[in-house]
Amino acid sequence: MNHSEAMRRALELAALAARTGDVPVGAVVLDPRGEALGEGFNVRERDGDPTGHAEVVALRDAATQSGSWRLDDCTLVVTLEPCTMCAGAIVSSRISRLVLGAWDDKAGAVGSLWDVVRDRRLNHRPEVEAGLLADESADLLRDFFAQRR
Repeated sequence: MNHSEAMRRALELAALAARTGDVPVGAVVLDPRGEALGEGFNVRERDGDPTGHAEVVALRDAATQSGSWRLDDCTLVVTLEPCTMCAGAIVSSRISRLVLGAWDDKAGAVGSLWDVVRDRRLNHRPEVEAGLLADESADLLRDFFAQRR
């Protein structure tokens, strides 16, 4: 699975989050061969869990599937720029590459408000690729919030 295919899957997962009343964010972890190792979508509302962000759910799934919390040489593909909590989880899990869709000017921690994943003081810094299918990701979020207003 290439990054575009993984982002399309993440967008499908984000749509599932929206159908459960949560902010539409989806994430997929790819193993070093490019196969899906874990996936997730926002479940904060559904599960009443403040840590139920798509990235955390996907990282947990990938760790369970691989049998290790160390996700070296894996790629996380996510529809929205991660927040500080998720950026910290990405660094802690040793994800090698982060691919994100839309930027999050209100809570983003990969360059918008902060840049946690590239902070030189940390022991691990993943590569970052931004803007993949950004319009599709942003449209999904815009539509979700427009329906709530």
